[in-house]
Amino acid sequence: MLFSYKTGQRFSRRILIWRNKHVSEHKLVLILSFIIGILSGLAAVLLKSTVHYTHQFLSTWFFHSGFNFSYLFLPLVGITLTVLYIKYFVKDDISHGVSKILYALSKNNGRIKSHNNYSSIVASTLTIGFGGSVGAEAPVVLTGASIGSNLGHYFRLNFKSVALLLACGTAGAIAGIFKAPIAGLVFAIEVLMLDLTLSSIVPLLISSVTGATVAYLLMGKGVVLTVLNTQPFALNNIPFYILLGLLCGLVSFYFTKTTLRVESYWHKFKSNTYRIITGGISLAVLVFLFPSLYGEGTSTLQTLLNGTIEGMPQDRIFSFFSSNEWLLLIYFALLLLLKVIAMAITNGSGGIGGIFGPALFVGGVTGYWFSRFINSLNYIELPLGNFALVGMAGLMAGVMHAPLTAIFLIAEITGGYSLFIPLMITATIAYITILSFTKYSIYTQRLAERGELLTHHKDEVVLTLMKLDSVIEKDFVTVNVDQSLGELVKAVSQSKRNIFPVLNEKQELVGIVLLDNIRQIMFQREHYDDTFVSDVMISPPEIVDVTDNMEVVMKKFKTSGVWNLPVMKDGKYFGFVSKSKIFNTYRDLLVQVSEY
Repeated sequence: MLFSYKTGQRFSRRILIWRNKHVSEHKLVLILSFIIGILSGLAAVLLKSTVHYTHQFLSTWFFHSGFNFSYLFLPLVGITLTVLYIKYFVKDDISHGVSKILYALSKNNGRIKSHNNYSSIVASTLTIGFGGSVGAEAPVVLTGASIGSNLGHYFRLNFKSVALLLACGTAGAIAGIFKAPIAGLVFAIEVLMLDLTLSSIVPLLISSVTGATVAYLLMGKGVVLTVLNTQPFALNNIPFYILLGLLCGLVSFYFTKTTLRVESYWHKFKSNTYRIITGGISLAVLVFLFPSLYGEGTSTLQTLLNGTIEGMPQDRIFSFFSSNEWLLLIYFALLLLLKVIAMAITNGSGGIGGIFGPALFVGGVTGYWFSRFINSLNYIELPLGNFALVGMAGLMAGVMHAPLTAIFLIAEITGGYSLFIPLMITATIAYITILSFTKYSIYTQRLAERGELLTHHKDEVVLTLMKLDSVIEKDFVTVNVDQSLGELVKAVSQSKRNIFPVLNEKQELVGIVLLDNIRQIMFQREHYDDTFVSDVMISPPEIVDVTDNMEVVMKKFKTSGVWNLPVMKDGKYFGFVSKSKIFNTYRDLLVQVSEY
């Protein structure tokens, strides 16, 4: 075993040496982007297939017509298996895939643990295949990003190249699972918030096209969701697309806030067993009452895109609501509201899945409900399928704060290119509407609250990447609060600094002495014995704690107006941080995040 490990290490070193001699970093990134596109596309196909065949297997054994009591235990079994797999095999948190990617970019130098190359696929298969009301997209996006990250670190590439390869994995995964190469490219730029240049687009294009090609080769050329009755865009429907955008923005706000609150509620339970049982049972009841909430809900969404309700699950509850037009509208309103809760319960109780699929589902239901409601007023006849399709874009734009991704994704996965104008109108209005309530997407809300969010602004990017530990200086000569002026002068002669931290016996910071403040008396020997450090010290205008992030540190520099601030750790003096050190580190990091 030891021999094989050493052999592998030597082989790896030989590859790195050969690469350094013969392949430039730019060419290597292009080659790796192609490889990443293949692997992320295969991961997307694998996840789609495992979820499909798991659901098909369970359907053969358990599902029957009418009330199906299998719904009461299958989601609970899926969540239980997922939690056990994570606890005993993965032993790491793999939930919220896109947020994990953003955190890796913001705080972990683009590094994602290697088990994410496969762990999310297995976990989400168990969750979704058994009826968890979540999407498969975020897990496979994390898988693709992990592949890119680990390949970049294997070849010892710098941060900007690793970040680009990570984005390539994301683009390839989105392109593969949706067969949407343009959406994969736009998602990597818009959602991951990378500040890329034109030359950086080429690797992303390679990965997106390659991932989509792999999906086409293995899964056929058909679009993900087929729109059979797309009607031409009518100019007189523009006011209704604007209203739909406003509604989608409001529903997006509900989607985001409800998800965060419901997940937080379940995370408060310290017992995994209690969390699994309560979450699994709650989800099972919802799915039992509303079978459309089972799994990703693709079949229900496909039915609404066709402008009918014939493909809806024909259970007794739906039969009751469909007997009356207004009752049917109530049913669809409940469906879009409960889908968000079912999704949040699935993730909060231990399941693994994303918000992509649920956002598309809720958007489609919202568009269908809106157009059916308008039609029931007998004022105008709106095309139900068109509005269901456009509603998908509106919800995605609002929830993800990514209108461009929403527009191109919906057009690509449905083939609805003739509706580009209403897609743009509704997505834009929905995005503007939700910005009135929150400036963060569902992916970035928690990271932003902790100051761990990477943004398009290079200054903020650098501050986010900068670690406080890397700029703390410890070569300051300390003095005791009870020492005399003579002893202070001796300390001055031994120091190259003009600031002296004053400590007590417990190494706690009492104050600081500035060289400028003692310059007038430091050569007056007659005061060496009757003047003490406590007489000449001052209190620091601000104190930095080692747990502060760099944004907080810079605010303290701004409010204090000084160039050096003391740093405390566990209540004791730890060192100083200076603006000059920060600026030097800033320049080095700026090179890493600048033009590729």
